Amino acid sequence: QLQLVESGGGLVQPGGSLRLSCAASGRTLDYYAIGWFRQAPGKEREGVSCISISEGSTSSADSVKGRFTISKDNAKNTVYLQMHSLKPEDTAIYYCAARFRLCGSDWGTYDYWGPGTQVTVSS
Repeated sequence: QLQLVESGGGLVQPGGSLRLSCAASGRTLDYYAIGWFRQAPGKEREGVSCISISEGSTSSADSVKGRFTISKDNAKNTVYLQMHSLKPEDTAIYYCAARFRLCGSDWGTYDYWGPGTQVTVSS
């Protein structure tokens, strides 16, 4: 059974940076795609960025392109989301999730989820 745990959230001022981590256990991530999703109060869950570990491909939402970068550390079985130039509208609970092989935009197709980490961007 694959288990995911996010960390690295917190309170940051507008324009600041955070790095989120998604640590996996139970299975290697070699055959999975890991997506980062976020959900703000009263809003739908939305996809932020995704990496296919097996294919080596990445994708990101237009709203975060140029500001967020997704990466992986195979040795640590961990995926990261580096966030720069944070805005108040980035405030949300951030989740990482896994599905087999390829990234997908539909969060309902992801089989494994972490509990989430809160990111708050405020002055």
